[in-house]
Amino acid sequence: MRKPLNVNGPARKALIAIFFIGVGLLASRLDWSIMKAQAEERYADLQNFSKVLNLVQQYYVEEVDSKKLIYGAIKGMLRELDPHTNFLPPDIFKDFETETSGEFGGLGIEISVQNGILTIISPIEDAPAWEAGIKPGDKIIAVDGNSTKGLSLVEASQFMRGKRGSKTTLTIVRDGQEEPFDVPITRGSVKIRSVKPTDLEEGYLYVKVTSFIENTARDLEKSLEEEQKKYSGIKGLVLDLRRNPGGLLDQAVKVGDLFLTNATIVSTIGRDPKNKEIASTTNRTKYADFPIIVLMNEYSASASEIVAGALQDNHRAIIMGQKSFGKGSVQSVIKLGDGSGLKLTVARYYTPSGRSIQAEGIMPDIEVEDVDVDAFSKAIVKNKSTREKDMSGHLLSEKEKTQKKSKVLSAKDANVTAWWKEAASKKDDAKTPKEKLISGDYQVYQAFNYIKAWKIMKGIGQPAAAPAEPTKSL
Repeated sequence: MRKPLNVNGPARKALIAIFFIGVGLLASRLDWSIMKAQAEERYADLQNFSKVLNLVQQYYVEEVDSKKLIYGAIKGMLRELDPHTNFLPPDIFKDFETETSGEFGGLGIEISVQNGILTIISPIEDAPAWEAGIKPGDKIIAVDGNSTKGLSLVEASQFMRGKRGSKTTLTIVRDGQEEPFDVPITRGSVKIRSVKPTDLEEGYLYVKVTSFIENTARDLEKSLEEEQKKYSGIKGLVLDLRRNPGGLLDQAVKVGDLFLTNATIVSTIGRDPKNKEIASTTNRTKYADFPIIVLMNEYSASASEIVAGALQDNHRAIIMGQKSFGKGSVQSVIKLGDGSGLKLTVARYYTPSGRSIQAEGIMPDIEVEDVDVDAFSKAIVKNKSTREKDMSGHLLSEKEKTQKKSKVLSAKDANVTAWWKEAASKKDDAKTPKEKLISGDYQVYQAFNYIKAWKIMKGIGQPAAAPAEPTKSL
């Protein structure tokens, strides 16, 4: 009987190495076989495409443009994928490149395809569509009398584009209205001011972010710096991301970085789960210590959901309003040789805790429904009850005594400050930006109340400070 071969040391390592090389070669051959089979199948399909193209070019009843056919074939291929993957012909790709810079020509709307219907996510504030009365959720069933049924996003955009000053008519279906109606719009220059701050009160700031374009993070930081300098600090921020359709991923990351330290902002995972990309903070923020309330609604999408998810998962902000849109996919834009472009979905977004945004959205911590502006304004006026200080001849408070001593009113002054004039509601054009905002927007009104009560609520249950020792003058 032959003794088993005893292999140790270098010989053993050599055999192991040969074994793994053999396995590797076998795996490579298997991979090559699979790749070869896939390539042959793809080549056969391309042969069919080439054959059909040649037959159409030679025998179709009329002469056709080859480029038009090829572009149409590409569009048809991409229509089999998700609605955010699109082919952009050269003229549309050129417009697309200018949109993220903050100024472009058109109507000023963000659109999506929902249940096969072209739907407006959000009109851009102060743009032509906004001024014409277009609202989030409106469904466009025709453009200039042409049906939008079956159109891709790119095709629909092409329908609605045109020279500045030219007119178009959108046929709209709106929830709550039985019949479709036409909305004529004059195309104009759409200038996006993505950051719109309003000073609410000493140290309390409201900022509306309409979209994420090239300068959004920088403009937001500038608004924060001005507020901090003005009041020697910030007591609270209401960050309004309602109707924000998204935009540039890097700007969403930079906005999150303004408020977070030692934290993950967002991660993206593509086809291979191992290829996970994580965007983290730079830890250079000066704005990590004041309360934030983020307002969202069903038209907040993409980059706005990334910011909200990052602040929510890192316990940096309270999310208030309504569940967001749920657009959690990543698109890469690839410029092609002839000036056209491909907008391709390559990954999904995940919040710091690992939640997928796609088709799920961000759930608010505090759900606050939107309320009709007119009804809300009437409710505020109705709730202005008479108090002790409004009663004629009431016993003055210490504060009122001081104010009375400091200023003696003349008869003329007294007439000017008569109670019936004080009680009359101000005309809208006489209101301050803060008054317009608070009186006309229930969700902002609630957010402001919450953020003002934040520190008070945190202090409940804390032991009271010991009273100071009384002092005596000797």
